[in-house]
Amino acid sequence: MAAPRNDNVKEKILNATETLLQKKDLSDITLSEIAIETGISKGTLYYYYKNKTDIYMDITARYLDQQWKDFIAWTENKEKDTSITRLINYVVQRNIASYRTRLHLINAASLGDEDLREKLVSLYGQFESIISEKVGERSNLFSPKFFAQLMLLVSDGLIVQEALGSEAINPEEFVSQSLEYIKMLDQLVD
Repeated sequence: MAAPRNDNVKEKILNATETLLQKKDLSDITLSEIAIETGISKGTLYYYYKNKTDIYMDITARYLDQQWKDFIAWTENKEKDTSITRLINYVVQRNIASYRTRLHLINAASLGDEDLREKLVSLYGQFESIISEKVGERSNLFSPKFFAQLMLLVSDGLIVQEALGSEAINPEEFVSQSLEYIKMLDQLVD
């Protein structure tokens, strides 16, 4: 008899897998470990997911959907300071904070997961578009599209430095100093 569908179990599986991903690469995690971390039998795990790729795709969808929703909600909240410097800080800091998940996604996509690669390329395009729109609303400093691309590239570079444990670049200090330069430039343009 098949186990009854329960979204809560599915969420627990995704949460447990994310916990394991903080310590290991997906390729080093077994379905048995995921079941143990979740507190379910391997059979129950198989009821919801046939393989790790399916789990990872759901984690990816959940992560990227949440990033998108959070960004839209933040930029449209009239009570928030969403000035150009706050916008830059928000985008870069959020991306750095989730560096492990982002690196797993980029790694899996670059190693041949074509579905994931296409989804990431599409989402980068969507993020670039919305960031560009929001930059255009807040500043005349640069071409909004260029600035959006620059923010995404800087975020990815800082993610790599964070993942490597490099002490050559302190992400918080780099972002803070960058924001000061942008404030000065923005004041010159106005």
